[in-house]
Amino acid sequence: MTSSRTFKPTSSSDANFYRLFDIFALFVAFQCSALFYGFNLTPFYMVSVLSVALSFLYSAEMFSTYRSWRAGKFRTMVLCAWGSLFVSFAFLFFISFAFKFTEALSRLGLGLWFLFSIIFLYSWRLAVHLYKRNRRKLGLNLRNVAIVGATESAVYLYDEIIKNDELGFKFLGFFDDRKPERLFTNVTTYDVEGTIQNAICAARDGSIDILYIALPMKADKRIADLLLQLGDTTVDVHIIPDFLLSNLIHARIEHVGDVDTLSVFESPFIGAREFIKRTEDIVVASIIVMLISPVLLVIAIAVKVTSTGPIIFKQDRYGLDGRRIKVWKFRSMTVTENSEVVTQATKNDKRITKLGALLRRTSLDELPQFINVLRGDMSIVGPRPHAVAHNEEYRKKVEFYMFRHKAKPGITGWAQINGWRGETDTLNKMTKRVEFDLHYIKNWSLWFDIKIIFLTIFKGFKNANAY
Repeated sequence: MTSSRTFKPTSSSDANFYRLFDIFALFVAFQCSALFYGFNLTPFYMVSVLSVALSFLYSAEMFSTYRSWRAGKFRTMVLCAWGSLFVSFAFLFFISFAFKFTEALSRLGLGLWFLFSIIFLYSWRLAVHLYKRNRRKLGLNLRNVAIVGATESAVYLYDEIIKNDELGFKFLGFFDDRKPERLFTNVTTYDVEGTIQNAICAARDGSIDILYIALPMKADKRIADLLLQLGDTTVDVHIIPDFLLSNLIHARIEHVGDVDTLSVFESPFIGAREFIKRTEDIVVASIIVMLISPVLLVIAIAVKVTSTGPIIFKQDRYGLDGRRIKVWKFRSMTVTENSEVVTQATKNDKRITKLGALLRRTSLDELPQFINVLRGDMSIVGPRPHAVAHNEEYRKKVEFYMFRHKAKPGITGWAQINGWRGETDTLNKMTKRVEFDLHYIKNWSLWFDIKIIFLTIFKGFKNANAY
C-alpha cells in the first residue's frame, strides 16, 4: 500500500553538504590550534571536540543555519553559523565546569580553536558563495522562469527574482488572461508576455524551466485545469499561496493517521522550540533580575514615599492562548484601573504621578515583569500584553488580532522597537502594532529574539507616544 500523505518533508538541497563541511571545518580548526599551540590530544580534548560538534549541529538548527538561503542573505547566513559556534563553545565551558575538567584544557588553545573556527566557517562559505555567483554572472546553469497570474503575490516573487541574481533565474514574464485594468497595480501590460495558454505552450516546447502559479486560491478550478494541461510537460511547477493565505499560514505539516493537515493558526512554540524559548527566558530574566535588584528596590521605595497606594500594580491581561494572567508593573498612576473599561493613558494625563511620568517614559515601570517571565506567564520577547478591555475592543476591529496570543506576551517586541508602542488613539496604530506582532510570531527564531533584545537596549525604552 502506498502512503497517502500528500506533503513530503523538504529542505535545502545543500543542507547536508553544509553540515558536513561545517563539522569538517571545526575539526580542521581544532587540529590547527593543536599544532599551533602544541598541546597533546588527551581524552578530555576528544570529549571537547565531540561536545562542540554535537552542540554546534543542535544550535545550528535553533538558528535555522541550514535553511534554504536566498541570494543576498550571505551575511545573515554567516552570522547564524557564528552564533551556533558561540553557543557550542559556551556549552563546552559549561560542561567543563560542571564535570570539573577545566584545568585539563588550555584556555589559549581553546581560544585559538574558536578563532580558527570563525575563520574557516566564513572562508569556505565565502568560496562557495563567490563560485555560485560567478557561474550565474557567466550565464551558466540559468533557468527560465515565468509566472502565471499577475497578482500581488506574483509581483512580490518577481521582485525577489530580480533582486537576487545569484538564484540563476532568467525571468521571462507574467502570463495572465485578464484585461489590463484588472491586473495588480504594479504590473503593466508591458510585463505581461501573453495568456495562460501561451505559458502552457512555452512549457510544452521547453522554453520554460520553472513555472510559478500565482492565481488566487479561490480560482481552484482554473488551477486544477492548468495543472492537468502541464501534466504532459517537464516543467517544474510551484504554487504560490495568495496574499491572504501567505499572511496566515504557518507552513507546518501535521499528520492525523494518513491524512495530512496544513497549519494556519498555530503557535510556533511547540516541541523543541518551546524548550528553547523557555530556556532563553529563564536564563536572560535571571541574569537581568540579579543585575537590576538595586534599581527595583530604589524604585519601589520611591513609589511608596511619593504617592499613596500599592507599589506594584497587577492588571489582568490575556496571555498565551487567551488565558488571563496578572501582569506586574510599578504603579505610575493615582488609580489602579482593572475593570471591564480601561482608559488608556494620554499626553498630560492627570492620573499619572510625577514619578510615574518618568517611569513610563523610560519603561522602568515595566521592570517587575521580569518576575512574570520567571513565573512563566510572560516572555522576554513577544507581543506586548494589552488590557483585557482593549483586547475585547480591538479583536472586533483588527483582523487576526487574537492570533498574537499564539505566543506569550513579552516585555519587549518587534512592534515596540519599530515605534509602535504607547497610546493607540487611532485604529491604524493598533493595526500596525498587530501587523508587526504577527510578523514576529510567523518568523520567530532564537536569532530574531537576540536581535530584538539588542535593539531594545538602544531604542526600545523611549518613545514619543509613550505617556
